Amino acid sequence: MRNDNDASSINEKEVMNYYGYNGQFGKIKLKAKLFRSWILHSIAYSSPHAGIVVKMQRSRGVKIGKNCHISPYVLIDLVYPDLITIFDNVTIGSNVMIFAHSNPTANLFLKQGKYPRKIAQITIKSGAVLSPGSIIISGVTIGENSMVSVGSVVTQDVPDHCVVVGNPARVIKKIDE
Repeated sequence: MRNDNDASSINEKEVMNYYGYNGQFGKIKLKAKLFRSWILHSIAYSSPHAGIVVKMQRSRGVKIGKNCHISPYVLIDLVYPDLITIFDNVTIGSNVMIFAHSNPTANLFLKQGKYPRKIAQITIKSGAVLSPGSIIISGVTIGENSMVSVGSVVTQDVPDHCVVVGNPARVIKKIDE
């Protein structure tokens, strides 16, 4: 049985509030929306064809520009895909993860304390390259023609024309225009 002190109920209410759903019918609409998003993501996730990946992610609500290449095995936020904007000519390597939210889902102590659900837009500007295994956290903007190195964790904005590396990612080089 769920109540207001149950993390699952709180999580459900937070997502329902974000989408403007309420009541029992709202729960059904939310579950249908998330199921549809999951199906489209599953097709995109395992497709070897970048065009299919882009089409499926756009169908989920991810805003994607022209001439983008998204490799297989890319995880783009399953709950808030509409908060992700990818401009033209962006390359995203395999096993990249892009999260528009963070949430200590099952830990009420953290959730109700200093670490509540954070939901924020992610913007990946034109020409950016996200190398395999990199992780992009909510609220981040990746600058134009910037490169995120393999396995880097981006927790802050990346300026235009820069190379970032590490965990947390830090600028190691400015790319000459």
